[in-house]
Amino acid sequence: MENATHRTAEQIKILRLLAKEYPGIPAASATLVSLNALCNLPKGTEHFMSDLHGEAEAFEHILNNCSGVIREKVDNIFYRTMSESQRRSFCTLIYYPAEKLEEVRQTGEATDEWYRVTLYRLVDLARSVASKYSRAKVREALPEDFQYIIDELLHTSGEEHDKQAYYQNIIGTVIEVGMAGAFIEALCRLIKRMAVDRLHVVGDIYDRGARPDRILDMLMEHHRVDIQWGNHDIVWMGAAAGSAVCVATVLNSALQYNTLAIVENTYGISLRDLIGFAQETYKGCTWFMPRSEDDAYYVKNRMDTLSKAHKAIAIIMFKLEGQLIRRHPEYGMDDRLLLEHIDYTAHTVTIDGQVYPLNDAHFPTVDPADPYRLTAGEEAVVRDLSASFAKSERLRRHVRFLYDNGRLYRCYNGNLLFHGCIPMTEAGNFDQVTFDGECYQGRALMDHHERMARRAYFDRAPDAVDFMWYLWCGERSPLCGRSIKTFERAFVNCPEAWQEPMNPYYRHINDEAVCRRILSAFGLDSPEAHIINGHTPIHVSSGESPVKANGRLIVIDGGFCKAYQKATGIAGYTLISNSHGLRIVAHQPFSSLTRVLANDDIHSDSQILWQNRRRCLVADTDNGRQIQQRIRTLEELLNAYRSGLLTPRGE
Repeated sequence: MENATHRTAEQIKILRLLAKEYPGIPAASATLVSLNALCNLPKGTEHFMSDLHGEAEAFEHILNNCSGVIREKVDNIFYRTMSESQRRSFCTLIYYPAEKLEEVRQTGEATDEWYRVTLYRLVDLARSVASKYSRAKVREALPEDFQYIIDELLHTSGEEHDKQAYYQNIIGTVIEVGMAGAFIEALCRLIKRMAVDRLHVVGDIYDRGARPDRILDMLMEHHRVDIQWGNHDIVWMGAAAGSAVCVATVLNSALQYNTLAIVENTYGISLRDLIGFAQETYKGCTWFMPRSEDDAYYVKNRMDTLSKAHKAIAIIMFKLEGQLIRRHPEYGMDDRLLLEHIDYTAHTVTIDGQVYPLNDAHFPTVDPADPYRLTAGEEAVVRDLSASFAKSERLRRHVRFLYDNGRLYRCYNGNLLFHGCIPMTEAGNFDQVTFDGECYQGRALMDHHERMARRAYFDRAPDAVDFMWYLWCGERSPLCGRSIKTFERAFVNCPEAWQEPMNPYYRHINDEAVCRRILSAFGLDSPEAHIINGHTPIHVSSGESPVKANGRLIVIDGGFCKAYQKATGIAGYTLISNSHGLRIVAHQPFSSLTRVLANDDIHSDSQILWQNRRRCLVADTDNGRQIQQRIRTLEELLNAYRSGLLTPRGE
């Protein structure tokens, strides 16, 4: 659009609308200058985490230390002026300011001089982490109570002769009026917020660990976060949407890992009817004891109650699964219809042609002639539990947050993020899956599944509500991609029967050509594009690498969940993408807050995966491309003013 004759009526209409926001040349020019400057700032740091599985303390710590970003900044700035032990203590203060300040006060170290030195150092660090952002963006992040003071300190150097006394007076007055502690906490929050511009959670916040609710509460307070749903998230979302089989699945997992506190205490869901039914119906359920007895929620003499409730909900779950599979033959999951393959006299089950003895043959509620029919007692339990899930206000808030901030996949700054897999064939092509007479594959398949997930919650469409269970455990579901052997693990004491066939995707992820084809299907053809997955724990102790396909694909599930750490050998991977490149961080297990407050940070090893040829700027990001489009439109508006096509107001 070089002149008025080349502009369409629609383009002129857009310019007239823009002129209402920028009524004259000065306003448009000022914004144009600001946006151009913004494009030339370094891109913000992105932090990737996955498979948190309710491990709230470990998550909070890695969130606080930004996967080592804070420690790195402190070392770079203060390596000449602070000893290593001082730097470690300083980092701990930033991670947990309230707790560390209390410790310093208790030991008598909290003198005016300690406050003065600490405040100077925190301001220096804050100035460093804020340097890649515009002043307007930094102001948005400033704590309201100290907004003016921090803004002044960040943009006034104590080394400037004319302002030295001014700078020192601000610090001195803060200490004198007794606000040093609160001011330190405010600066620490600002530093952590500025250290990471955006957090990506690549699925599985729920299950296994005890406090997924705390993780969600922290995420809800985070300044910029997005979530790619995992299968353990989707099953809770399905339960909240009204899926009875998802409710049973959630409770089966909670009983298996002894994490009922999240159900009863956090979400206020009563298990009284389930426990009463189980105690009347089942006896001697030692095989259904929880895997972990670390959680003190139930004392050991109540483990018998847990085992009975676990078996009761497991049988209900298998019945509801059978009903759903029969309603939806398109899911292709008939191999999970195992209640009909039990010999209730011989106490065996036939799976894939192999006969296995059952470790528990007590099935008082199963009718061999109609094995998936619920008894009247089971139906009452299911109605009660489904109603309780639907009424839980806190669960509703958490699930709504997952919908508002989550997706099945995300393309962001050249990276493709999704939790599990893109269903593929043995030959390495996209698998074609048919639903309602339509064939889907690749990106179209992912889009279809996300639409179904949203219909389940917002429309309560019955077919979509059922689909949430398929997303949780279907071998061709991109959130799962394997055949989950829940029945076999519950009733067959034979590890051979527990093997879970994986979608061919997981065998093809070492092939760079396959990964390039996946990226291209999602519009990412840059040589710097990567796939970032979670879902499958990386067995570091066995020599497995999280980096696949010559760096094209990175799996960041390394064992955040304590239940996996013996097998993986570490306590999780995280990923950092900044203006210089991409690096992966391997973390050792989080011990305790007490150890951290003693300045014993968890050990993390960092490996550079990709180094940019030049420093990446805001202009190179997705947001930067939107800003550049805005710049082009503003340039057109200025041309329209100068050519006389539009008349500036007030000029």
